[in-house]
Amino acid sequence: MRKDELLDAAEHLLADRGSQALTLAAVAERAGCSKGGLLYHFSSKESLVKGMIQRLIDEFDELIAAQDDDSYSKKYVAATFAAVRQGRLRRWAVAVGAAGDPSLLAPLRRAMARWIHEGLADEPDPMAAEIVRLACEGVWEVATHAPELYDGPRQDRLEKRLMAMLGDRAKEREG
Repeated sequence: MRKDELLDAAEHLLADRGSQALTLAAVAERAGCSKGGLLYHFSSKESLVKGMIQRLIDEFDELIAAQDDDSYSKKYVAATFAAVRQGRLRRWAVAVGAAGDPSLLAPLRRAMARWIHEGLADEPDPMAAEIVRLACEGVWEVATHAPELYDGPRQDRLEKRLMAMLGDRAKEREG
């Protein structure tokens, strides 16, 4: 059994039944493996939650890096909408999983600070870039809890508007 399958099972269990249902036995059952198979990859519930958090951070970092733009803010916007369109809405499950021990969220808090502040000084308008990044956090929340509010065309318009708020770096340099 692959680690990602176990992490997927844990996330689905959290989404379906809440944090009280997150036990190693329940995750193993959901994943269709033995508890020993789960313990091979995750020695404890804390280890499992840490794995979910690290995967979330790694996946979003990879999405940002995959975007083709020289502006970190534009990469951030594109990565956010890519994650939403792909249904990679793991943040809620991760937070619920860590509810018993909020200190487990420390790596996510550090990543969030990095995502929000990285490269701001290089932006034509650092405050606008920060506002756009914070708006992206709202996109995550709405997509997670009320996805029907923003369908494909509406998401496209919102993404384009956020990108426009960041301006065109080439025009900024020429002007």
